[in-house]
Amino acid sequence: MTMAEKKTEKAAVKKEEKPKEKPSEKPAEKPAAVEKPAVEEKPKEEVKEKKAPKPKKKQKGAYTRYKVDVSGLVRLRPYCERCGPGFFMADHGDRYTCGHCGFTRYKKS
Repeated sequence: MTMAEKKTEKAAVKKEEKPKEKPSEKPAEKPAAVEKPAVEEKPKEEVKEKKAPKPKKKQKGAYTRYKVDVSGLVRLRPYCERCGPGFFMADHGDRYTCGHCGFTRYKKS
């Protein structure tokens, strides 16, 4: 077989596989859409789970800043050197810090 004969055979096979159909003259009519009854559906309200309220932090009282001893009251934390008596300094492990003015005093190691 020559190359030309092989090409004609392949073309003949392709024509047999895909026979052309004539399009119908009238387009096929679609069935009429069935009308649904006019019932308004209310959107479903999503139910959100209520979270349990967080417990409120209790304010620390004066009893955390003083210690009652036989001789009387003892201050547990120092007063701020800038602000004066009445402003306790916060204890941060390696330092004391004033929350009012920001003064910091480092502890001796």
